[in-house]
Amino acid sequence: MTPTASVEGIDVSGHQGNVNWSAQWSAGKRFAYVKATEGNYYVNPYFAQQYNGSYNIGMIRGAYHFATPNDSSGANQASYFLSHGGGWSRDGKTLPGALDIEYNPYGATCYGLSQSAMVSWIRDFVNTYKSRTGRDPVIYTNLDWWSRCTGNSTAFNSTSPLWVARYASAPGTLPGGWPFYTIWQYSSSPIDQDRFNGDMSRLTALANG
Repeated sequence: MTPTASVEGIDVSGHQGNVNWSAQWSAGKRFAYVKATEGNYYVNPYFAQQYNGSYNIGMIRGAYHFATPNDSSGANQASYFLSHGGGWSRDGKTLPGALDIEYNPYGATCYGLSQSAMVSWIRDFVNTYKSRTGRDPVIYTNLDWWSRCTGNSTAFNSTSPLWVARYASAPGTLPGGWPFYTIWQYSSSPIDQDRFNGDMSRLTALANG
């Protein structure tokens, strides 16, 4: 699906350190997702510079959480995320929090969980986040991992916006029966590059819920 209009953005984590937000603005980036937390043990030490800096330059920004489903519950990690920058407010500049659920960088691809257990973990996170903020979190994933680790579950495709990762010329087949993507991460060079599927008015609508 080729968008008729789009908005360019980036996502960043502690790996990027202090980001030059004025340079990103000059390059045409208008939104950003910033890593806040991982598991229930890590907070991005550059979160304030990245989250506030993107906001101060004029971007719409949101926070994301890197899931480690093998070591604590979805509810526990959602609460940790919310306590360390993952909240949401209807200020027109804050995107709903995102759940980054993908390949395990530390071990077994699916974190040792069965497909049904993984879906339950995600549901636990999603439900906790929504109960606290009123928003369904965005889900960041890719077709291969989602297929392998959730059985290509369709449990979230009518509620959570999809942020799909595919480094190619098109987003390709979407996971989980999502009818369209909301954000497409299309490159990791020189920094993670993202494209919102719609114009600025739609991006603002996503922020406002």
